[in-house]
Amino acid sequence: MSISDQIMKRYELILNSAGEGIYGLDADGKATFVNPAAVKMTGWSVEETIGEAGHAQHHHTKADGSPYPHEECPIYAALHDGKVHHQVRDEVFWRKDGTSFPVYYTSTPIIDEGEIIGAVVVFQNVTEIKESEAKLTKAMEEIHQLKDRIQAENTYLQEEIKHNSNFEEILGQSPKLEKIFHQVEQVALTDTSVLLLGETGTGKELFARSIHNLSQRKERPLVKVNCTALPINLIESELFGHEKGSFTGATSRRIGRFELADGGTIFLDEIGELSLDLQVKLLRVVQEGEFERLGGSTTISVDVRIIAATHRDLKVMVKKRDFREDLFYRLNVFPITLPPLRERGKDIAIIVQSFVERFSLKMGKAIETIPQKVMDELIHYSWPGNVRELENIIERAVILSNNNVLKLQDKLVSDSMNDDADNSSLKTYSAMEKDYIIKVLEYTQWRVSGEQGAATILEMHPNTLRSRMSKLGIKRSTSSA
Repeated sequence: MSISDQIMKRYELILNSAGEGIYGLDADGKATFVNPAAVKMTGWSVEETIGEAGHAQHHHTKADGSPYPHEECPIYAALHDGKVHHQVRDEVFWRKDGTSFPVYYTSTPIIDEGEIIGAVVVFQNVTEIKESEAKLTKAMEEIHQLKDRIQAENTYLQEEIKHNSNFEEILGQSPKLEKIFHQVEQVALTDTSVLLLGETGTGKELFARSIHNLSQRKERPLVKVNCTALPINLIESELFGHEKGSFTGATSRRIGRFELADGGTIFLDEIGELSLDLQVKLLRVVQEGEFERLGGSTTISVDVRIIAATHRDLKVMVKKRDFREDLFYRLNVFPITLPPLRERGKDIAIIVQSFVERFSLKMGKAIETIPQKVMDELIHYSWPGNVRELENIIERAVILSNNNVLKLQDKLVSDSMNDDADNSSLKTYSAMEKDYIIKVLEYTQWRVSGEQGAATILEMHPNTLRSRMSKLGIKRSTSSA
């Protein structure tokens, strides 16, 4: 054997030993050489491959099954442009049995004295690489989703810390309150939906927190949504989240409150204010634990305990078809009606004492005495705004008291002291709500929005307050009498 034959034999052994598949092609793209690795990967034998057009045999169709014209093939391109086509990706080679596998390949022209006489194609089966990439992509998506959720939870919790209720516990010893405590203890350890009913300011959020804190979900967040504090066009996004570009201003994906509450509890305050369209979507979450983000198509599953609250009569709303009957029965599994402050007797004295101590400490005052006359006035007032109104009145009184004796700056004695003691209980809620809103507006000098505005005190969105004022016929010249 001549030296040149020995060299050629050595080159052939090297090519046959390579782990990558190797094809040698002539100037017409027909196979002149195929190594064992290529035979193993494609299933085409050496005899079946030599002399055949490589593209027509194993590269004729794209991954989706659509035709791959040889004019567009990088392998053939190397035969025409004389350039090396490096690491072509996202393509497939076809096996003899009709199956395909993903490949990375390089097509290198063979040039002899300036003339292209063929090409060498080196390829590898990247099935495992693709699977690993897919797993890595999925893992990264899960990490990003988890990161987004953690960031959203942290943002929400920071907002909760900022806007948390001023009083830290539910104060009182009245029989009606003791009954509510018993109901809370009974239902807390279950996953049953709870509907908290009662007038504005009776502490529905505090009782929702108590239910959550006594439940097995207490290690996960209690997520609050005030259905009246958000513009109508943003409530759906707030509840279910949205995808980037789903509406004007949606510059990034946002996780909704239901996703934040996964594994925990969601508190839907003023549920009666939701539109019928949103009630349909909420019903699906209550029934199936599923929803889609606004502008999205992926179904998201959550495990959420729902506590809803309202000051409105949902049964009346159902009759008027303002509230879905099926949703009402889903939420009304365990209703708890919170008593108004005027029905809690001596609880008022306990709450007043607590508020006076807290606001005195906060404002650096030493108010040590609450005159009996003041306490009687507070106890006999009808409190249409309940605990929230009492809190505001005491805070203002502490601010304006100049010595260590609490002095009320407003005349609170209601007509019930001089007339029928039951008048306040017979008064419609709308009338009491109207009176309360007017009192708050007068206190803020009819300022609706802003930090010192009535909407902030009432914990409403300014637009919602304006809507309630219009509905109740409240104008600046309106008398609260």
